[in-house]
Formats: sequence, structure tokens, C-alpha cells
Amino acid sequence: MDIFKLFFEHDLRLDKVAEPGHLQNGEPQMSLEDFMKPIPTYSKFYLTGTRIDREQFGLNVLNAFPKILSGLTQILGNQFIPSSDYNYSSLSVTIQEMPAGDVLIFSDSEDIPHSANDLQLDEDHSSIVTRKDALRETLSEGALVLYKEKAHHGFDIHLFSEENIYPSLFHTFKPMVNDAFRFFSINGKKIKSERQFYFETWRLERPPHGAEEVHPETLL
Repeated sequence: MDIFKLFFEHDLRLDKVAEPGHLQNGEPQMSLEDFMKPIPTYSKFYLTGTRIDREQFGLNVLNAFPKILSGLTQILGNQFIPSSDYNYSSLSVTIQEMPAGDVLIFSDSEDIPHSANDLQLDEDHSSIVTRKDALRETLSEGALVLYKEKAHHGFDIHLFSEENIYPSLFHTFKPMVNDAFRFFSINGKKIKSERQFYFETWRLERPPHGAEEVHPETLL
């Protein structure tokens, strides 16, 4: 049986964190102009899964993985900027073949502030936090960024966007729900530990607070 988990976090701040010299009593100094400006925010989504019958972890180990890739292609399309010189024919093939840590940028504009290489993770930049400024500037231009993340037995997918694309993800994956494919929608801000992240291994029928199973009759 497949356990598909869609983690989401909304209203994450896109604005630049104040430098130490701009702090007063540990708080950022803000002018009235700064205070009146709307704070830019972004959303992030983490797609992962567990193959219960084999005790394997990773989005690509799921039986339904080809359908998940097809759904992502419907949402994101096949027009993307990779962090390496790929000649693959489609988004589906590219995601499967590119190394973990590589990046795809989806944008209608050719005038984006950073290349996918600027966002790529490697041994020196193994965390997305190390690329936060480039990520922030890219998202602020309306682009969507996809990271391929290493999982225990394969890989997962991490998505970042200024626009909240959760409704598209929800409506794309909900029709896949059946006895062999269980879909959990999870508020990432509520999950505080690795044990909660892998709740399906010990309390599948009683998921932690913030994790809700999606059924055919579930409404957004």
C-alpha cells in the first residue's frame, strides 16, 4: 500500500533578514515606510511517500509514482530551466534522471535574477538555507522552484512558490485515492519531530495533529 504525504507551509517570509547592525535590542529596526510595506511571503510543499508493504521511504518507491509524475506535469508543465545541461524529453524523465540536489526553475519570464545553478545544492551548500537569498529573489519574480531531495530509498520533491499552489496539488492527487493509495495532507508547521514525520510507521490510523487523510468525499 502507498502512503502519499503532501506537506505544506504557507505565509513564510520572503523578506531579507536584518543584518546584525540593523538590530536594536535584538529586533530589526524598521522605518515607517518599511512598516507600511506588505511583507512578501511564499509557500513550500514537500512530496514524499512510504511503501508500507516493503517498509521503503521515498516518493519514487510508490506504485503510484508514474501517476504522481503525470500529475506534476499537468500542474507545472514541461517548460523549465535546469541546473545542468539536460536533454531529457519531459519533466517526468528529467526528475527521475537528475541527481539529488539539482534544481528546476519554472517561469514564464526569461528575465529571472538567478540561474538554476545559483540555487543548486552541493557538498558546500547542502541545505536550502544556504541558498535563501537567491531563492527569495527568484520566488519574488513569480518563479516556482523544484528541488530533488534524497530520501532513504530514493528521492522526494520539494517545491517553493510565491503563489499558493496547494489547491492545484490537492485537486490533482485527490482522484488517485483508493484502497492502495492513501493521501495525507499535512501542515508542516505542526510536525515537530522525525517520529511525527514518519507517523505512518506506528500510528497510521491516528495521525498526529496537523495531518489529515484525504478521502474521495473530502472538500478543500
